[in-house]
Amino acid sequence: MAKIKFYVVWKGIKPGIYNTWQECSAQINGFTGALYKSFPSIEEAERALNHNPYQHIGKSEKINPAIPKTQKKIIRNSFCVDAAWNTKTKDMEYRGVLTQTGEEIFRRGPFLDSTNNIGEFLAIVHALALLQKSKNKMPVYSDSHTAIVWVKNKRANTKLERTNNNSELFDLISRAEAWLRDFSFENPIIKWETQSWGEIPADFGRK
Repeated sequence: MAKIKFYVVWKGIKPGIYNTWQECSAQINGFTGALYKSFPSIEEAERALNHNPYQHIGKSEKINPAIPKTQKKIIRNSFCVDAAWNTKTKDMEYRGVLTQTGEEIFRRGPFLDSTNNIGEFLAIVHALALLQKSKNKMPVYSDSHTAIVWVKNKRANTKLERTNNNSELFDLISRAEAWLRDFSFENPIIKWETQSWGEIPADFGRK
């Protein structure tokens, strides 16, 4: 079960406390010098909101750093994808959202006996295929360098073994690889810079 988090935005489009990463990211994406952090309880979040943010930022490795003024600009008219993998059950799911609004466009899974990289790969291809149908050339962001390389090579270079539980998943991988071979696209695939920009808007918020 995902842990509940409360997100404090000290500096962003609209400072305040947000219950989901999706709501929080809408306030900070593209905002130069955004200051924000997650807290495990509403009480801690409310206290932190009234404090100097630098009393809290930098005290934990899990804190998303403030976006530096020298950052590359996020292209807001874009698509973001991400995958979530359960380390205990090895179930995976993936989704895609619009960067600017956080609107979820697709979500697939959970798939049994999978890996996070496979989910990231399938999510990118899913987004590319969807955008190509509408002749939309907007960029696609992913925070997985491995998945981006797989897409560019048109092959999911996974060592995952086929089981009775993941035959559907391997069919999806084959279809994705075939699509990459058979179709061309002009959408840039861009690495999401988590250290500079915080979690990708498609993140499932389960960290």
